[in-house]
Amino acid sequence: MDSMITAAARALATGDPLGALKRVALRDDAAALALRGIAMAQLGDLARAKILLRQAARAFSPREAVARARCIVAEAEIALVSRDLSWPVKALEAAWAILEARGDRMNAAHARNLTIRRLLLIGHLDEAEHILADLDPSPLPPPARAAHELVVANIAVRRLQTENARNAFARARHAAGQAGIPALIAEIEDAARALDAPAARLIAADSDRLLMLEEVEALLASGDLVIDACRNGVRMGSTTVSLATRPVLFALARGLAEAWPADASRGALLSRAFRAKHADESHRARLRVEIGRLRAALRLVAEVRATKDGFALVPHESRRIAVLAPPVEEQHANVLALLADGEAWASSALAIALDASPRTVQRALEQLAATGKVQAVGRGRACRWMTPPLTTFPTILLLPGPLPGD
Repeated sequence: MDSMITAAARALATGDPLGALKRVALRDDAAALALRGIAMAQLGDLARAKILLRQAARAFSPREAVARARCIVAEAEIALVSRDLSWPVKALEAAWAILEARGDRMNAAHARNLTIRRLLLIGHLDEAEHILADLDPSPLPPPARAAHELVVANIAVRRLQTENARNAFARARHAAGQAGIPALIAEIEDAARALDAPAARLIAADSDRLLMLEEVEALLASGDLVIDACRNGVRMGSTTVSLATRPVLFALARGLAEAWPADASRGALLSRAFRAKHADESHRARLRVEIGRLRAALRLVAEVRATKDGFALVPHESRRIAVLAPPVEEQHANVLALLADGEAWASSALAIALDASPRTVQRALEQLAATGKVQAVGRGRACRWMTPPLTTFPTILLLPGPLPGD
């Protein structure tokens, strides 16, 4: 490796893409193309960066497998930043295997971090933690170690483990300070704000107030019966009942919980669950059927008792009941929660992250665009959707993933 390539690589490692381009901008050899691609990515021109990295990967000879694998890892990072979740994951796995086998531990760890970050975006926390457990950050240089700790912190935030998250953010800040890269420091500070922003709204018999993430963790650990409207589930202690695929049952559970300690009238439950303005005998018959299903679903945590006017929710062990709701409740809140990261998302990537059909996501985006809550950038396959960050929006609890404690 000649001195100009070495100098350019060092400039990129310290977050100086312009310094790197000054050294290799006029060169077309494989190593220079790769460094130019990384520099363009750092400057934000992701389309040009992707082209340069692909050219570099083709230019390296078959004997330069490590260099080609590094190009694939860099392209995978661009795909992740541009929210191209359809990018071939198997290519990244193959690149990681080559880097690990050839002893390039730093880039192998970076490849693993990218895999974990992608899993976090689509809500596969268990898989992300499994990969993270096998990753040793001790030999990593400060920038890679900061990225590793940022992943650890993000998993802890999604798991509602606020103390672990704060410790991980502190370690990430320390490593980023050693690296001296302003963009990395800013990324960590931006992610850490989730710990100090409203995450949910508590609706109980004697209160209706905003909760920070730490307070949400305490509520879920309190043993009270919690109707979680952020994840559409019911929780008491270590027992969790998911109603995410049963919206009618969840609507009934929430209606009963908001009426507690009193009962909820049949008319109120019909209106909430079935949106029936004028209930007839068929509606009342269906309500009885759905209440029976709700009894069966909640048998481990509560009873649903019939009263003179309607039904009442009675938790086991005389526990209190609380409803955990998003600070802002509106249609398509889960789409807005993903877009609140400030990145430009493709509708196909949103569909992958939400595990929904592309047409369902497209309809949601069109409705949100009609009200000015999101905007489209580009056309056709290059179309991306984005929205300014909403500082009071529940970006953590509405993101895809298992219920806290699962």
